Amino acid sequence: MSEGILTGEGVLLDARPASFASRMLAALLDLTVIVGIAILISIVLGGLGTQISDSAGRAIGVLVIVTVMVLIPVTVETLTRGRSLGKLAAGIRIVRDDGGPVRFRHALIRALTGTGELWMTAGSVALITSLLNDKGKRVGDIVAGTYAVRVRGAQRTLPPVAMPYQLAGWAHSADMRRLPDGLALAARQFLGRANTLHPASRERLGRELASQAELAVAPPPPPGTHPEMFLAAVLAERRDREFAAAHAADRTATAEAELVRRLPHQIPDPVD
Repeated sequence: MSEGILTGEGVLLDARPASFASRMLAALLDLTVIVGIAILISIVLGGLGTQISDSAGRAIGVLVIVTVMVLIPVTVETLTRGRSLGKLAAGIRIVRDDGGPVRFRHALIRALTGTGELWMTAGSVALITSLLNDKGKRVGDIVAGTYAVRVRGAQRTLPPVAMPYQLAGWAHSADMRRLPDGLALAARQFLGRANTLHPASRERLGRELASQAELAVAPPPPPGTHPEMFLAAVLAERRDREFAAAHAADRTATAEAELVRRLPHQIPDPVD
């Protein structure tokens, strides 16, 4: 688990940085689209011919440059939360260092920095910086606090967590409301890929996650409980409780909606 996102609870979650090839493919596709838009605008302006004065032409030229270099990238990244056409095709996304979606501020910083490291230097600065950075960040990513992650092919369906029968009684009566969501997610990912880990790493990670979970669960599991069985029992019980609570809330909302629709003034009709 050397790569990932650090949550507020200090738990490292899986998030593989995009490969150099994926980033280059996305950049080339985006460049092709932007150049195509620039050519289209030039053709339109050329059709106007001499109808535009020299000063107006220079102003329009500056506006076109700003639109191509800044406005279009910022708008696309903001509206798509970090997925341009090229990134969508390459299966990557730009996210913040904490794993959250990028906002207007991040997209603006990336675009403004890109005018120097991408356009004015033909991408050489961005290429060198990306090769030297362990997450493939260019200068704009370093300044904005973002990086590219894989969003296609990096995730797989995890097998369902089963309740260990010997811990069912304890889990049903245990208080696990203080279990952080980040820790539960980390435990779920660990159990889903435990069979692929090195035995020593599997044992170490299992004990670390179990020790963190025990601080949020009361009473503790029976003495001698295996860490992975403890985590499975906690996650299975937590899942069942959340499902039951959601089902109960849905029934309550349905019943209240029926009462609201009855007249007059939300008072049930009298029974004949």
